[in-house]
Amino acid sequence: MDYAAQIAEAKEKFGKLLEEQLKRVEEMKAQGDFLDYAALPTIKIGVCGGDGIGPAITAQAQRILEYLLADEVKSGKVEFKVIDGLTIERRVEENAAIPADVLEELKECHVILKGPTTTPRKGDPWPNVESANVAMRKALDLFANVRPVRIPEQGIDWTFYRENTEGAYAVGSKGVHVTEDLGVDFTVVTSQGCERIIRAAFEYAKANKKTRVTAVTKANIIKTTDGKFLDTFREIAKDYPDITADDWYIDIMTAKLIDEKRRRDFQVLVLPNLYGDIITDEAAEFQGGVGTAGSANIGKRYAMFEAIHGSAPRMVTEGRDKYADPCSVIRAAAMLLGHIGYTEQADKLYKALDICTVTEKKYVITGRDTGVTGAEFADYIMETIANL
Repeated sequence: MDYAAQIAEAKEKFGKLLEEQLKRVEEMKAQGDFLDYAALPTIKIGVCGGDGIGPAITAQAQRILEYLLADEVKSGKVEFKVIDGLTIERRVEENAAIPADVLEELKECHVILKGPTTTPRKGDPWPNVESANVAMRKALDLFANVRPVRIPEQGIDWTFYRENTEGAYAVGSKGVHVTEDLGVDFTVVTSQGCERIIRAAFEYAKANKKTRVTAVTKANIIKTTDGKFLDTFREIAKDYPDITADDWYIDIMTAKLIDEKRRRDFQVLVLPNLYGDIITDEAAEFQGGVGTAGSANIGKRYAMFEAIHGSAPRMVTEGRDKYADPCSVIRAAAMLLGHIGYTEQADKLYKALDICTVTEKKYVITGRDTGVTGAEFADYIMETIANL
């Protein structure tokens, strides 16, 4: 059978895809270096509550940040900016994932602490506006998804740097059905995309006194794209002689995370998009599932830290938002502290969270008046920090 027409059509689609990706490469080449927070006269922290329970829980995380950074706020080194307007009502009114004036306020900040936002789905009373999270990642070029997993009693302290914009997901909707029997998808990798995610992982390790960074690929089989990722990792590692750099294949890494003898050794792991998606879900199960940790999205100019659970509008309708658990966004606040260089304060907050939620558990949050309010739990955390 002559497939010339089908092959020609597939080549045309592939050519357009290559043009798009090469344009993206040129845009990345034009970017500058990572923002140096230490060199800034003032670090501007935006606090964007979102909607649902978001404003209630984010306010508690802000209180804790202001407590830990009191001296820096007094000296003018740190400034907080509260950003309203990222509510579902406002977004629907303007038919925008992020209202234009809210986006401009976000861009005035260096780092953002963000509460959950509502993304409408079928059956909801809202029109289908785009996810605010997705829009923010695109608008601020937040290419690194960062997720920590900490279980001190098991010796687990992992931080995963998952590439957000390339790999198998970059053009996941642009594969080609060449014929009814043959479908082809594409994995995209660029020198610039590899360099910025890998360097971000090493810079995090350096700033947070970590001694090991591990690359996870399948470069023995996926030789071109994963091979470029691994080659870039090895080259960048030379710039960080005080940090041990090693690499593992994704299949054996999934096994080693459940190896009680070996898993304690891993600290910072950097991965292409697909592998990062899989392995961070596996890792999160050790501490109770994907809803138990904060999350970050990092770019060269901006960084956003958030709770990874939903906005729980029913709790607001029932008047229970003050009883919502702020721990996920407080963990995100701890990540924010570490990212901007305040590692001592971040460590204190992590330790206090471990005490308050795992070991001591003096107060319990139930989401109802059978437990403490978010404000009372935030007070508990700050009292614990004061006694460390």
